[in-house]
Amino acid sequence: MPEQSTAANGGTATSKKVFFFDIDNCLYSKSARVHDLMAELIDKYFAEHLSLPFEDAVRLHRDYYQNYGLAIEGLVRHHQIDPLEYNAKVDDALPLDDIIKPRPELKKLLDDIDKSKVKLWLFTNAYINHGRRVVRLLEVEEFFDGITYCDYSSAPLVCKPQPGMYQKAMREAGVERHEDCFFVDDSYQNCKKAKEIGWNVAHFIEDGVKPPRTPACDHQIRDLEELRITFPELFKSTQSK
Repeated sequence: MPEQSTAANGGTATSKKVFFFDIDNCLYSKSARVHDLMAELIDKYFAEHLSLPFEDAVRLHRDYYQNYGLAIEGLVRHHQIDPLEYNAKVDDALPLDDIIKPRPELKKLLDDIDKSKVKLWLFTNAYINHGRRVVRLLEVEEFFDGITYCDYSSAPLVCKPQPGMYQKAMREAGVERHEDCFFVDDSYQNCKKAKEIGWNVAHFIEDGVKPPRTPACDHQIRDLEELRITFPELFKSTQSK
């Protein structure tokens, strides 16, 4: 995977389709509990840096996440915290080396995508450090041409499901037409917005997770392997080996 995004290197539009992959709770299972560990660190950060009782910290964290898509967005907007310090205390503090391991089935799935037809691109609300760390531990860096991430050093912060984040992803991946964008994410709101703007979207809902009453998009999958059936035109073969 390149050291910088395509946009940072002056990327140009491509005739290829682009397959955008979310990272957290998508390339690895929710059962790894990375999100839970992250939530605990965020709650701790809210309590310590905003001098809040723990219950109030938890409540405010949830409010900001629901309203802005990221807890850090609310912190930056309303409390002028240093987002890179936040990143060091939260994302970078996660013990990922003990949790995330390579997944042969994921490597096989990514390898079976036809790279002559589609470019693979990472699309995350995490900061670049975390995104790169996860794909390194999964040993899937080689399959992706780049990454679009939430830049904690910029103001204002732009993240999914804000429309500007999808525009940023398209610009950085070098794709112009919405219909040439394919996307898989575990977030209802992220998938809903991607569908609204015209992307081809698969909402990843793992076994054991209750599906939404109203689907976020046209496709719901329980396993990433179902992408072979959902978007067969992007694979060398629709058969899992």
